Amino acid sequence: MILQALNAYYQRLADDPSENVPRQGYSREKIHFALILGQDGTLLDVHDLRIQDGKKLVPKELFVPHPGKKRAGTNPPPNFLWDNTGYVLGADAKGKPDHTRKCFLAFRKQTLAIPDDGDAGLTAVRAFLDAWEPERAPEVISTFLPWDEVAGWNVVFRLDGDMGYIHDRPAARTAWEALRGQSADADQGFCLVTGRLAPIARLHPAIKGVRGAQSSGASLVSFNLDAFTSYGKEQNHNAPVSEAAAFGYTTALNHLLRAGSNRRVQIGDATTVFWSERPHVLEDLMGLFLDKGPAPAPDDAEHADGQAADDGDLARHVRLVLEAVREGRMPKELGDTDVRFYVLGLAPNAARLSVRFFEVSTTGKIAARVGSHFRDINMERRHPRDPEFPSMWQLLIELAPLRKSDNIPPTLSGALMRAILGGHPYPRSLLAAIIGRIRADHEVSYLRAALLKGYFTRAPKGDNTWEVGVTLDPASTDIGYRLGRLFAILEKAQQDALPGINATIRDRFYGAASATPRAVFPRLIHLAQFHISKADYGYISDKRLGEVMEGLNDFPAHLTMDQQGRFALGYYHQRNALWRKADTTAQAPVPADD
Repeated sequence: MILQALNAYYQRLADDPSENVPRQGYSREKIHFALILGQDGTLLDVHDLRIQDGKKLVPKELFVPHPGKKRAGTNPPPNFLWDNTGYVLGADAKGKPDHTRKCFLAFRKQTLAIPDDGDAGLTAVRAFLDAWEPERAPEVISTFLPWDEVAGWNVVFRLDGDMGYIHDRPAARTAWEALRGQSADADQGFCLVTGRLAPIARLHPAIKGVRGAQSSGASLVSFNLDAFTSYGKEQNHNAPVSEAAAFGYTTALNHLLRAGSNRRVQIGDATTVFWSERPHVLEDLMGLFLDKGPAPAPDDAEHADGQAADDGDLARHVRLVLEAVREGRMPKELGDTDVRFYVLGLAPNAARLSVRFFEVSTTGKIAARVGSHFRDINMERRHPRDPEFPSMWQLLIELAPLRKSDNIPPTLSGALMRAILGGHPYPRSLLAAIIGRIRADHEVSYLRAALLKGYFTRAPKGDNTWEVGVTLDPASTDIGYRLGRLFAILEKAQQDALPGINATIRDRFYGAASATPRAVFPRLIHLAQFHISKADYGYISDKRLGEVMEGLNDFPAHLTMDQQGRFALGYYHQRNALWRKADTTAQAPVPADD
């Protein structure tokens, strides 16, 4: 299903000239320099094709002839009319002159074998290689650019006075097609992707752009050990895919994974791509939902720390759509809601790629499930800067130690993504991860509280029918929720009595109070009596303390995992209510002076 969807996407890209995807037999490769040749093959100049990207130079990506498979072996074959300087010039910086000379001779032999049809570009390349002396490469190249910058990198040829490259000339394309036909040795078979009889690819092209995978590329489909094979078949003949389909699905996936793609985001360790069966606005909106989140509301723009009013029309468009789907409406901006939509998450696995998740649905269902997700995690914010529609990255970073992306639990990111896009309950591991982070850094943040609300909203109800609200629920009798409220009140009493205190009872007792209340709360309540009597001013009184404790005849010895989650929600809601301005009822609360 994954390969079929990607191959179909390639056909869509190939039919759209603006997408500029390569034809079969070509691939997008990083090229650093161009050798400028005269009509007689004289090297006239070396052009630096690299472009400035911030503080560094990055190679230019060009479509070049490519056999579609990794170059391997002791004597790897040369590329056609392009390669690194070891092949093209017979010199590099690896310190293996004998091997490099063999590479150059193979490159020259292949090029000189091209039929002479009078093309000026091919004639110039043949003349250049016929007269080139590899041992003089550093000396000659240094007259144009420093050899140390050029050595070892990929180069192409260009004829002086032409704008294009020699490998793009019609004669070069014809020669490349002929060379590919001569080297074709694929067995015929029925392709599992297309169902047609066609030459079967023994090796599939490499997939590049998955974070953490090999920089040279990794495989989505591969067999390299006898234990993986069956009926004596070798390599990818165990899962027959035609050469055309292998090229199609890998080209489409590499196009999605390319640098700067707006169809690619990072979710935990999963490099995530998404696309639709035909062009659809959700392709542009999905990236902001997963990665950055929409722009802030107009009233909040001045508070939005770098995500302010000029964040872009697209981000504001996302906000309007999300506001609609959160309310259960399907906005007209989404257009056709029956277009098939795909989301694929890939993670590195040695030389291969593993599939973290693959979700297939329609644009309408995906939008509705995203809306349901934001409805379920809807929580009162502590500050206008808190995102009303947090992205997946913003949510997952709350589960990572030190809030570092590299520390996001890998399996949890995929499980949460599947739950959101599939409309399922959030994984049980999410609750454990949130409680673990709260106990570790003693912080019940807005996003952690929002995730807890989403978890309990979607969790199977069983005997517990209590529903988590957006704001404080004074009528709730849930023991975990009430104890969390009580802990927030005791902390506020301490802060009123000791203004400017560096560490509160939250820093010392939160973990114990949320797990073993009986061991902690009697002591905290005893201390609270002194705090209330000492405070010259304050919101906490014996009466308010009694209102929360009404009906609490005893403290439980232990709280379950679910009760600890509700403890955190009760603490968050009560803390917001205590710090909210007196004249504010429905607006966002002001932040605490932590």
